[in-house]
Amino acid sequence: MPDDLPRTVAQHRLKWKCRRGLLELDLVLERFLQHKADGLDEKSLDLLNELLDYQDNDLWDIVNGRSEDYPPRHKALVDVLRQS
Repeated sequence: MPDDLPRTVAQHRLKWKCRRGLLELDLVLERFLQHKADGLDEKSLDLLNELLDYQDNDLWDIVNGRSEDYPPRHKALVDVLRQS
């Protein structure tokens, strides 16, 4: 069994968690995963998982800049998502 299997499983779960009901959000998250997911450390993966617990409309408002209603620890990740 490869040593990176737990990370691979976590990334696979994250990919499915990024599939959303809002097409716009789905597209942003898909683009983010394509370009940034491999470079995320464990802390960033945890933060992304926390963000993905938001309801679609709330998360979309955060990602497109209409809302700043998220914990400060997510700021760097939200900034990257907004650039995606």
